[in-house]
Amino acid sequence: MAALDRFSAQADLYARYRIDYPPELYAFLLARVAGRQRAWDCATGNGQVATVLAEHFAHVDATDISAAQLAQAPARPNITYQLSPAEHTPFPDKYFDLITVGQAVHWFEPEAFNQEIRRVGHPGATVAEWGYGLLHISPELDPLVQAFHDETMRPYWDDNRWHITDEYARLPFPFAQVEHARFPVRRQWSAEWLLNYLRTWSSVVKYQQHGQDPVLLIAEEVTRLWGTAEREVEFPVFLRLGLVE
Repeated sequence: MAALDRFSAQADLYARYRIDYPPELYAFLLARVAGRQRAWDCATGNGQVATVLAEHFAHVDATDISAAQLAQAPARPNITYQLSPAEHTPFPDKYFDLITVGQAVHWFEPEAFNQEIRRVGHPGATVAEWGYGLLHISPELDPLVQAFHDETMRPYWDDNRWHITDEYARLPFPFAQVEHARFPVRRQWSAEWLLNYLRTWSSVVKYQQHGQDPVLLIAEEVTRLWGTAEREVEFPVFLRLGLVE
């Protein structure tokens, strides 16, 4: 199956308007990693996870299938960025202490990816996969965004996207000592920021191939309900973690 690239077209928006992850997530993760020599951040995108890991590991390898996304990633002396599919990498056997995937594993071929993890992770290596679903804003705005997600954009979502809704429950995770955790991410956003975040959605980019911006369908109503002040938005980040045997 060919790798799906749904994020090159909006790489600049993605780098600016997608959330980063809280310190609590990294603290939970790092406490469960035995070694600190090498980490692999798979589907690194603009490198936001890789740059955090680089503060804790001697070297980080960060891969993605999108050259446009990698062009947004900040350089660090101990990070190597390279184009590579998740399922077939150039790394040696039993190489990594940690393998991470943020908001991307639902795009992979799961059996092939898990086989690659078992190949490149040494016994006892930590595997962590996480993602986040639809954000929460307020009782008056949430139904509007939900309907945009579930109804307006429904024909434009790849089926892979619905693995986010059930928090990867249908994706295999054949590792030892599995743990699950949640880390809510809260940010202060303007209406404009929210609308630009929506433009990072893969479904919105597919819709835009018709020459129209679907976010404009709700922009006026979102702006009216939002008001002029910033509002708190919350993303429910979920994580699953295990060990290579």
